[in-house]
Amino acid sequence: MSSFMNLITDTVSAAFAACGYEETLGRVTVSNRPDLCEYQCNGAMAGAKQYHKAPFVIAEEVVAKLQDNALFEEIAVVKPGFINIKVSGAALAAHLEQMGADAQYGASKPEQSRRIVIDYGGPNVAKPLHVGHLRSAIIGESIKRICRFMGDEVVGDVHLGDWGLQMGLIIEEVKERKPELPYFDESYTGDYPKEAPFTISELEEIYPCASGKSKVDEAFAAKAHDATVKLQQGDRGYTALWNHIMNVSVTDLKKNYDNLNVHFDLWKKESDAQPYIPDMIEQMKADGFAHISNGALVVDVAEEEDTREVPPCILLKSDGASIYATTDLATIVERKKLFDPDLILYVVDKRQEMHFLQVFRTARKTGIVSEKNELQFLGFGTMNGRDGKPFKTREGGVMRLEKLIADITEAVYEKMAENRTMEEEEMRQTAKIIGLAALKYGDLSNQATKDYVFDLDRFISFEGNTGPYILYTIVRIKSILKKYGDSGNRVEDAKMQAPQNPEEKDLMLSLSRFGEMMTQAYSELAPHKICAYIYELANAFNRFYHGTRILAEEDAGKQAGYIALISLTRKVLECCIDLLGFTAPERM
Repeated sequence: MSSFMNLITDTVSAAFAACGYEETLGRVTVSNRPDLCEYQCNGAMAGAKQYHKAPFVIAEEVVAKLQDNALFEEIAVVKPGFINIKVSGAALAAHLEQMGADAQYGASKPEQSRRIVIDYGGPNVAKPLHVGHLRSAIIGESIKRICRFMGDEVVGDVHLGDWGLQMGLIIEEVKERKPELPYFDESYTGDYPKEAPFTISELEEIYPCASGKSKVDEAFAAKAHDATVKLQQGDRGYTALWNHIMNVSVTDLKKNYDNLNVHFDLWKKESDAQPYIPDMIEQMKADGFAHISNGALVVDVAEEEDTREVPPCILLKSDGASIYATTDLATIVERKKLFDPDLILYVVDKRQEMHFLQVFRTARKTGIVSEKNELQFLGFGTMNGRDGKPFKTREGGVMRLEKLIADITEAVYEKMAENRTMEEEEMRQTAKIIGLAALKYGDLSNQATKDYVFDLDRFISFEGNTGPYILYTIVRIKSILKKYGDSGNRVEDAKMQAPQNPEEKDLMLSLSRFGEMMTQAYSELAPHKICAYIYELANAFNRFYHGTRILAEEDAGKQAGYIALISLTRKVLECCIDLLGFTAPERM
């Protein structure tokens, strides 16, 4: 199904062609003067020089071809050559009726779908999720949903940090605390315990303790380094203990991501890429790309056009150890082998831009990826407190994500308790739904690359450009539709009709723009475009609601038209919030 904008553009373009002009001059846009018209075409202005005619003359020729077209209520030329358009209410209603029957609501899928891998998690195991993990998770989840909606095959990968010194630190600290465990007995040949020797709470305390100790205790740091080497060489006991660390951590991570309504298709880890490293390194050496510089093995990635210094990409440090760049390159090798994706998208803090520039250039230069495989870095900004600095707890520490979600849920609950209208259990559950919407919308309504201020009071407000306002609009529509159904009518039987008033037409026009909005949000990987759209749509609905007697309308035909319109509004709003990663309650 074509979007309404495309329908208008195709019609006007055909008129330009019929008059002997380029079809491309017929592109139509939403009017920047809504007080004068709904859509406009400036093609005559662009064609004047090309055809050596006054733009007004060209515009008049085109408009003459369209005067009797049923798509337009009014189409006129405004000097020096603009074409102003008001669409027919009947044509608009017919389009919306068709849109309501379309699974995509008029959003056209691209002719060629893509296979995409999105890397949007990146937490380290044995550590709790904190606010620094929030943006990657919810932006990545939304982009995954947007791309799937538009027809792409998408694989979401959490890509856990589970390798390197952090594991050695944990193993050595556990060894000092519980040396009697069989994992540390090299003569032990039996089966290791199925139960982990620590809980998630203990594990989350062990790592920072070990990390702090390694900074002041050289002997402990050396032991942790040795433990890391033993693990990476496949020591049986250490591998069993590592599996415990992974199982306990991943179970907790899944619970926390579930609370965010964020889900991954793959729970891959840095360690999964390790088998690919030796052959990758040898190939880079054999092809002459990797060389020794200051003791380290590197690939030069600087280019003549660079306006800033781009250091070589380090593959192996002077002691032979691999680093993040090595693992990231090996992960690309793995993803190429498993999926051969058209696009690998990294949703990562924008402060890692240089790292990914080096990795991407190395992957291209050394042939790890071909021209078919696009690598893209989507760097997001920082979530800041009201002081403009990265968000912290009141004590100045890093806030756990679990605590942030609990705080915003409690704030919503307290707000709802001021006007208690439901039982305790339902109110708690509803507060959780609204709190998540407030958190996600508050983040996603900002352009991903920009920093933003986390303002709890603003985010949970039921008024203004907030998640709760969007949910309240949906709940209001649900209530109207329920009352209509309870009075013996069938919502699904209601048919769209031409608008009866300006507010109704504005709502219909807002709905009709869903298709082109989705095309833009998809092409730009921009969830904030969806947020801006549903805020506009919610405002249009509420203006219509306050200016129209929907349930009190005595003319059954008119009322059915209203019901069909708000039913589609609900569907589109719910589709959009699903793409953003949250849902609406039944009532608020």
